[in-house]
Amino acid sequence: MTELLNKLCSLSGVSGAEDSVRDFIRTRAITFADDIRTDAMGNLMVFRKGKRSTKKPLMLTAHMDEVGFIIKRITDDGMLKFGFVGGIDPRVVIGRHVRFGDTIGVVGIKAVHLTSVEDRKHTPDVKDLYIDIGACSKSEAENKVELGDYGVFDSDFSEFGDGLVKSKALDNRIGCTVLLQLLRKTPPVDTWFVFTVQEEVGLRGATTAAFAIDPALCINIEGTAAADLPEVKPYNRACAIRKGVVLPFMDKSAIYDEKLFNLLRKIADDEQIQWQTKTAISGSTDIGAIHKSLEGIPCACVAAPVRYIHSANCVAAIQDIHCVLHLMQAFI
Repeated sequence: MTELLNKLCSLSGVSGAEDSVRDFIRTRAITFADDIRTDAMGNLMVFRKGKRSTKKPLMLTAHMDEVGFIIKRITDDGMLKFGFVGGIDPRVVIGRHVRFGDTIGVVGIKAVHLTSVEDRKHTPDVKDLYIDIGACSKSEAENKVELGDYGVFDSDFSEFGDGLVKSKALDNRIGCTVLLQLLRKTPPVDTWFVFTVQEEVGLRGATTAAFAIDPALCINIEGTAAADLPEVKPYNRACAIRKGVVLPFMDKSAIYDEKLFNLLRKIADDEQIQWQTKTAISGSTDIGAIHKSLEGIPCACVAAPVRYIHSANCVAAIQDIHCVLHLMQAFI
């Protein structure tokens, strides 16, 4: 599973440009699919016929897109002015490598020697940052990139420490990895495995996918923000790596179905799967759109805790990802 996660994280798939991720998943899924579709939004929807048919199918979701960059302007001296696609804190990008296709750049800011005391008191705004791709002029830069090009963090996937991995895009290539593992086995009931687009910019792909499928219920598989850091008090840590699968009861976009939440907890206990809930109400997931579709859809979320989410080097524990997979196998 780690090898598959590595391959998925290495792909570029900023919101609105998930093509390479979708193509990769499609090649892996088509062997097992009874039906496979891509809708106008770009969602990849894979159907597996169950051992028995049901009036409405089960829907399992994970989003393919990652946060990233978009070029807004090229300066006369060949620097790129950019905007964020999705929620990125400007503090985590300074000095980082970014990649636009084959073009590598560095996010720059005025050197500390050239700043005032007042400058250093404030977090820089994205308008004060730029990407240096080594061009000497605007025309030279235009030979390498264009306005509207998408960029991603240029960082390697690697294993380190006691069972940890670090990479860009763990949110949510973890969910994609788990879905790909799950669809290899014939499910007990008809199931749609849905890899959604544009979650990071407003849960957009999930909106159309849920409407098209009209499932009996939906489970969303995610990577969720952990804050188990030394300076954070225990009650503010939300969740922690190496503590198992995360079963949140709500976030800022949805209150999860109570029966499903309780069922997932019971299954985890019965299967002796390590689990935790989130002690902070934060963020949003595709469930925010799905649960309001049509006449309403019962929904819940199963997540892996991820440190430093939406950065160049997110960190997760392989044992937690295995807990997510084990719980979902038992749930199905």
